Amino acid sequence: MNKVILMGRLTRDPEVRYTQGDNPLAIARYSLAVDRRQARSNNGDEQTADFINCVAFGRTAEFAERYLRKGTKIAVTGRIQTGSYTNKDGVRVYTTEVVIEDHEFCESRNASGNDGGFNGGNGGFGGFGGGNAAPAPSGAGDGFMNIPDGIDEELPFN
Repeated sequence: MNKVILMGRLTRDPEVRYTQGDNPLAIARYSLAVDRRQARSNNGDEQTADFINCVAFGRTAEFAERYLRKGTKIAVTGRIQTGSYTNKDGVRVYTTEVVIEDHEFCESRNASGNDGGFNGGNGGFGGFGGGNAAPAPSGAGDGFMNIPDGIDEELPFN
């Protein structure tokens, strides 16, 4: 099984290109900075990350072009794909990238501090964006939705 799940921040805006022909296909490329879990070192504040190259096709690439920006925190699922080519110097170069099948926002637009996030909705692209998206519930400014008084009996938990 070839399945990858990553969470990280875009290191740059997605680079989107379209194939030529009668039915152009969108191809988006970007990289994710994914924090690496490791045992604490002696100085304690050493933060490391892996920079993972990602590629998305079709509607997934169009979504990336429309909503993703540098710094946006997302979770992606996909598969690893390897390849190789010979560069202009005649040297064989090996590549590894994640082919994105799905992505989700991990924080609201306000929390990310840029225009890259999307704040709610259940439109197209598997729950992302779209023209029919319902507005997100207003929050109390702390990232949580306000719950009206007097509905304690209706909650499914205590």
